[in-house]
Amino acid sequence: MMKHTNGENPQKPSADSAKTAETVEDKDTLAWEEIRTEHIVQDKWIDFRRSAYRFPDGSEFEPYYSYSRRDYVVIVASDEEGNYLCVRQFRQGIKEVTTEFPAGGIERKDGREYGPGDLSAEDALEAAKRELREETGYESDEWTHLLTVPSNATIADNYAYLFAADKCRKVSGQSLDETEFLSVKKFGAQEIEDMIAKGGFQQAVHVAAWLLARRRVS
Repeated sequence: MMKHTNGENPQKPSADSAKTAETVEDKDTLAWEEIRTEHIVQDKWIDFRRSAYRFPDGSEFEPYYSYSRRDYVVIVASDEEGNYLCVRQFRQGIKEVTTEFPAGGIERKDGREYGPGDLSAEDALEAAKRELREETGYESDEWTHLLTVPSNATIADNYAYLFAADKCRKVSGQSLDETEFLSVKKFGAQEIEDMIAKGGFQQAVHVAAWLLARRRVS
């Protein structure tokens, strides 16, 4: 069963829908113009760029750094007892082992990791089901799309697809990629609230997914 709490399908917002609140005046007076771009690293995994921009007042500034990476899913998953499934794994950015929700990239049929031009990306829901099963060994028949949101609008152009999966049941062991080393932990809702309050749940988009998931039952 698939529910859409925000009345939308789990698709990346179009340019028009993403700018619903933007007026023509704002676009004309606030938009920056990219005038030069250097691809510092451009391989299978990432396109890391250094750009120069012209501001609305005509002045120019550089460098601004940005990157393209794969869209991904985050799953707030609860089992039949109401416990939440989390994973513990090392994150090299902060060089710590973190507690977070199951998550993973959305595979593209064109073989690319990122970028425009692919209209046949793996359905986000199917990616979420796969990542939940591979990372935890659990499945669910009750899925809710919570939100599709830019992962980091300041420097990245990829999107996070947030889901809730209820009444998950154990069906198998883990099936991890060669670069994945993680363990599964179960927590009650209050335990997750306490971790967030103490700074111990360290993925910002995962915290947003949690707040949206809890809003459904509040």
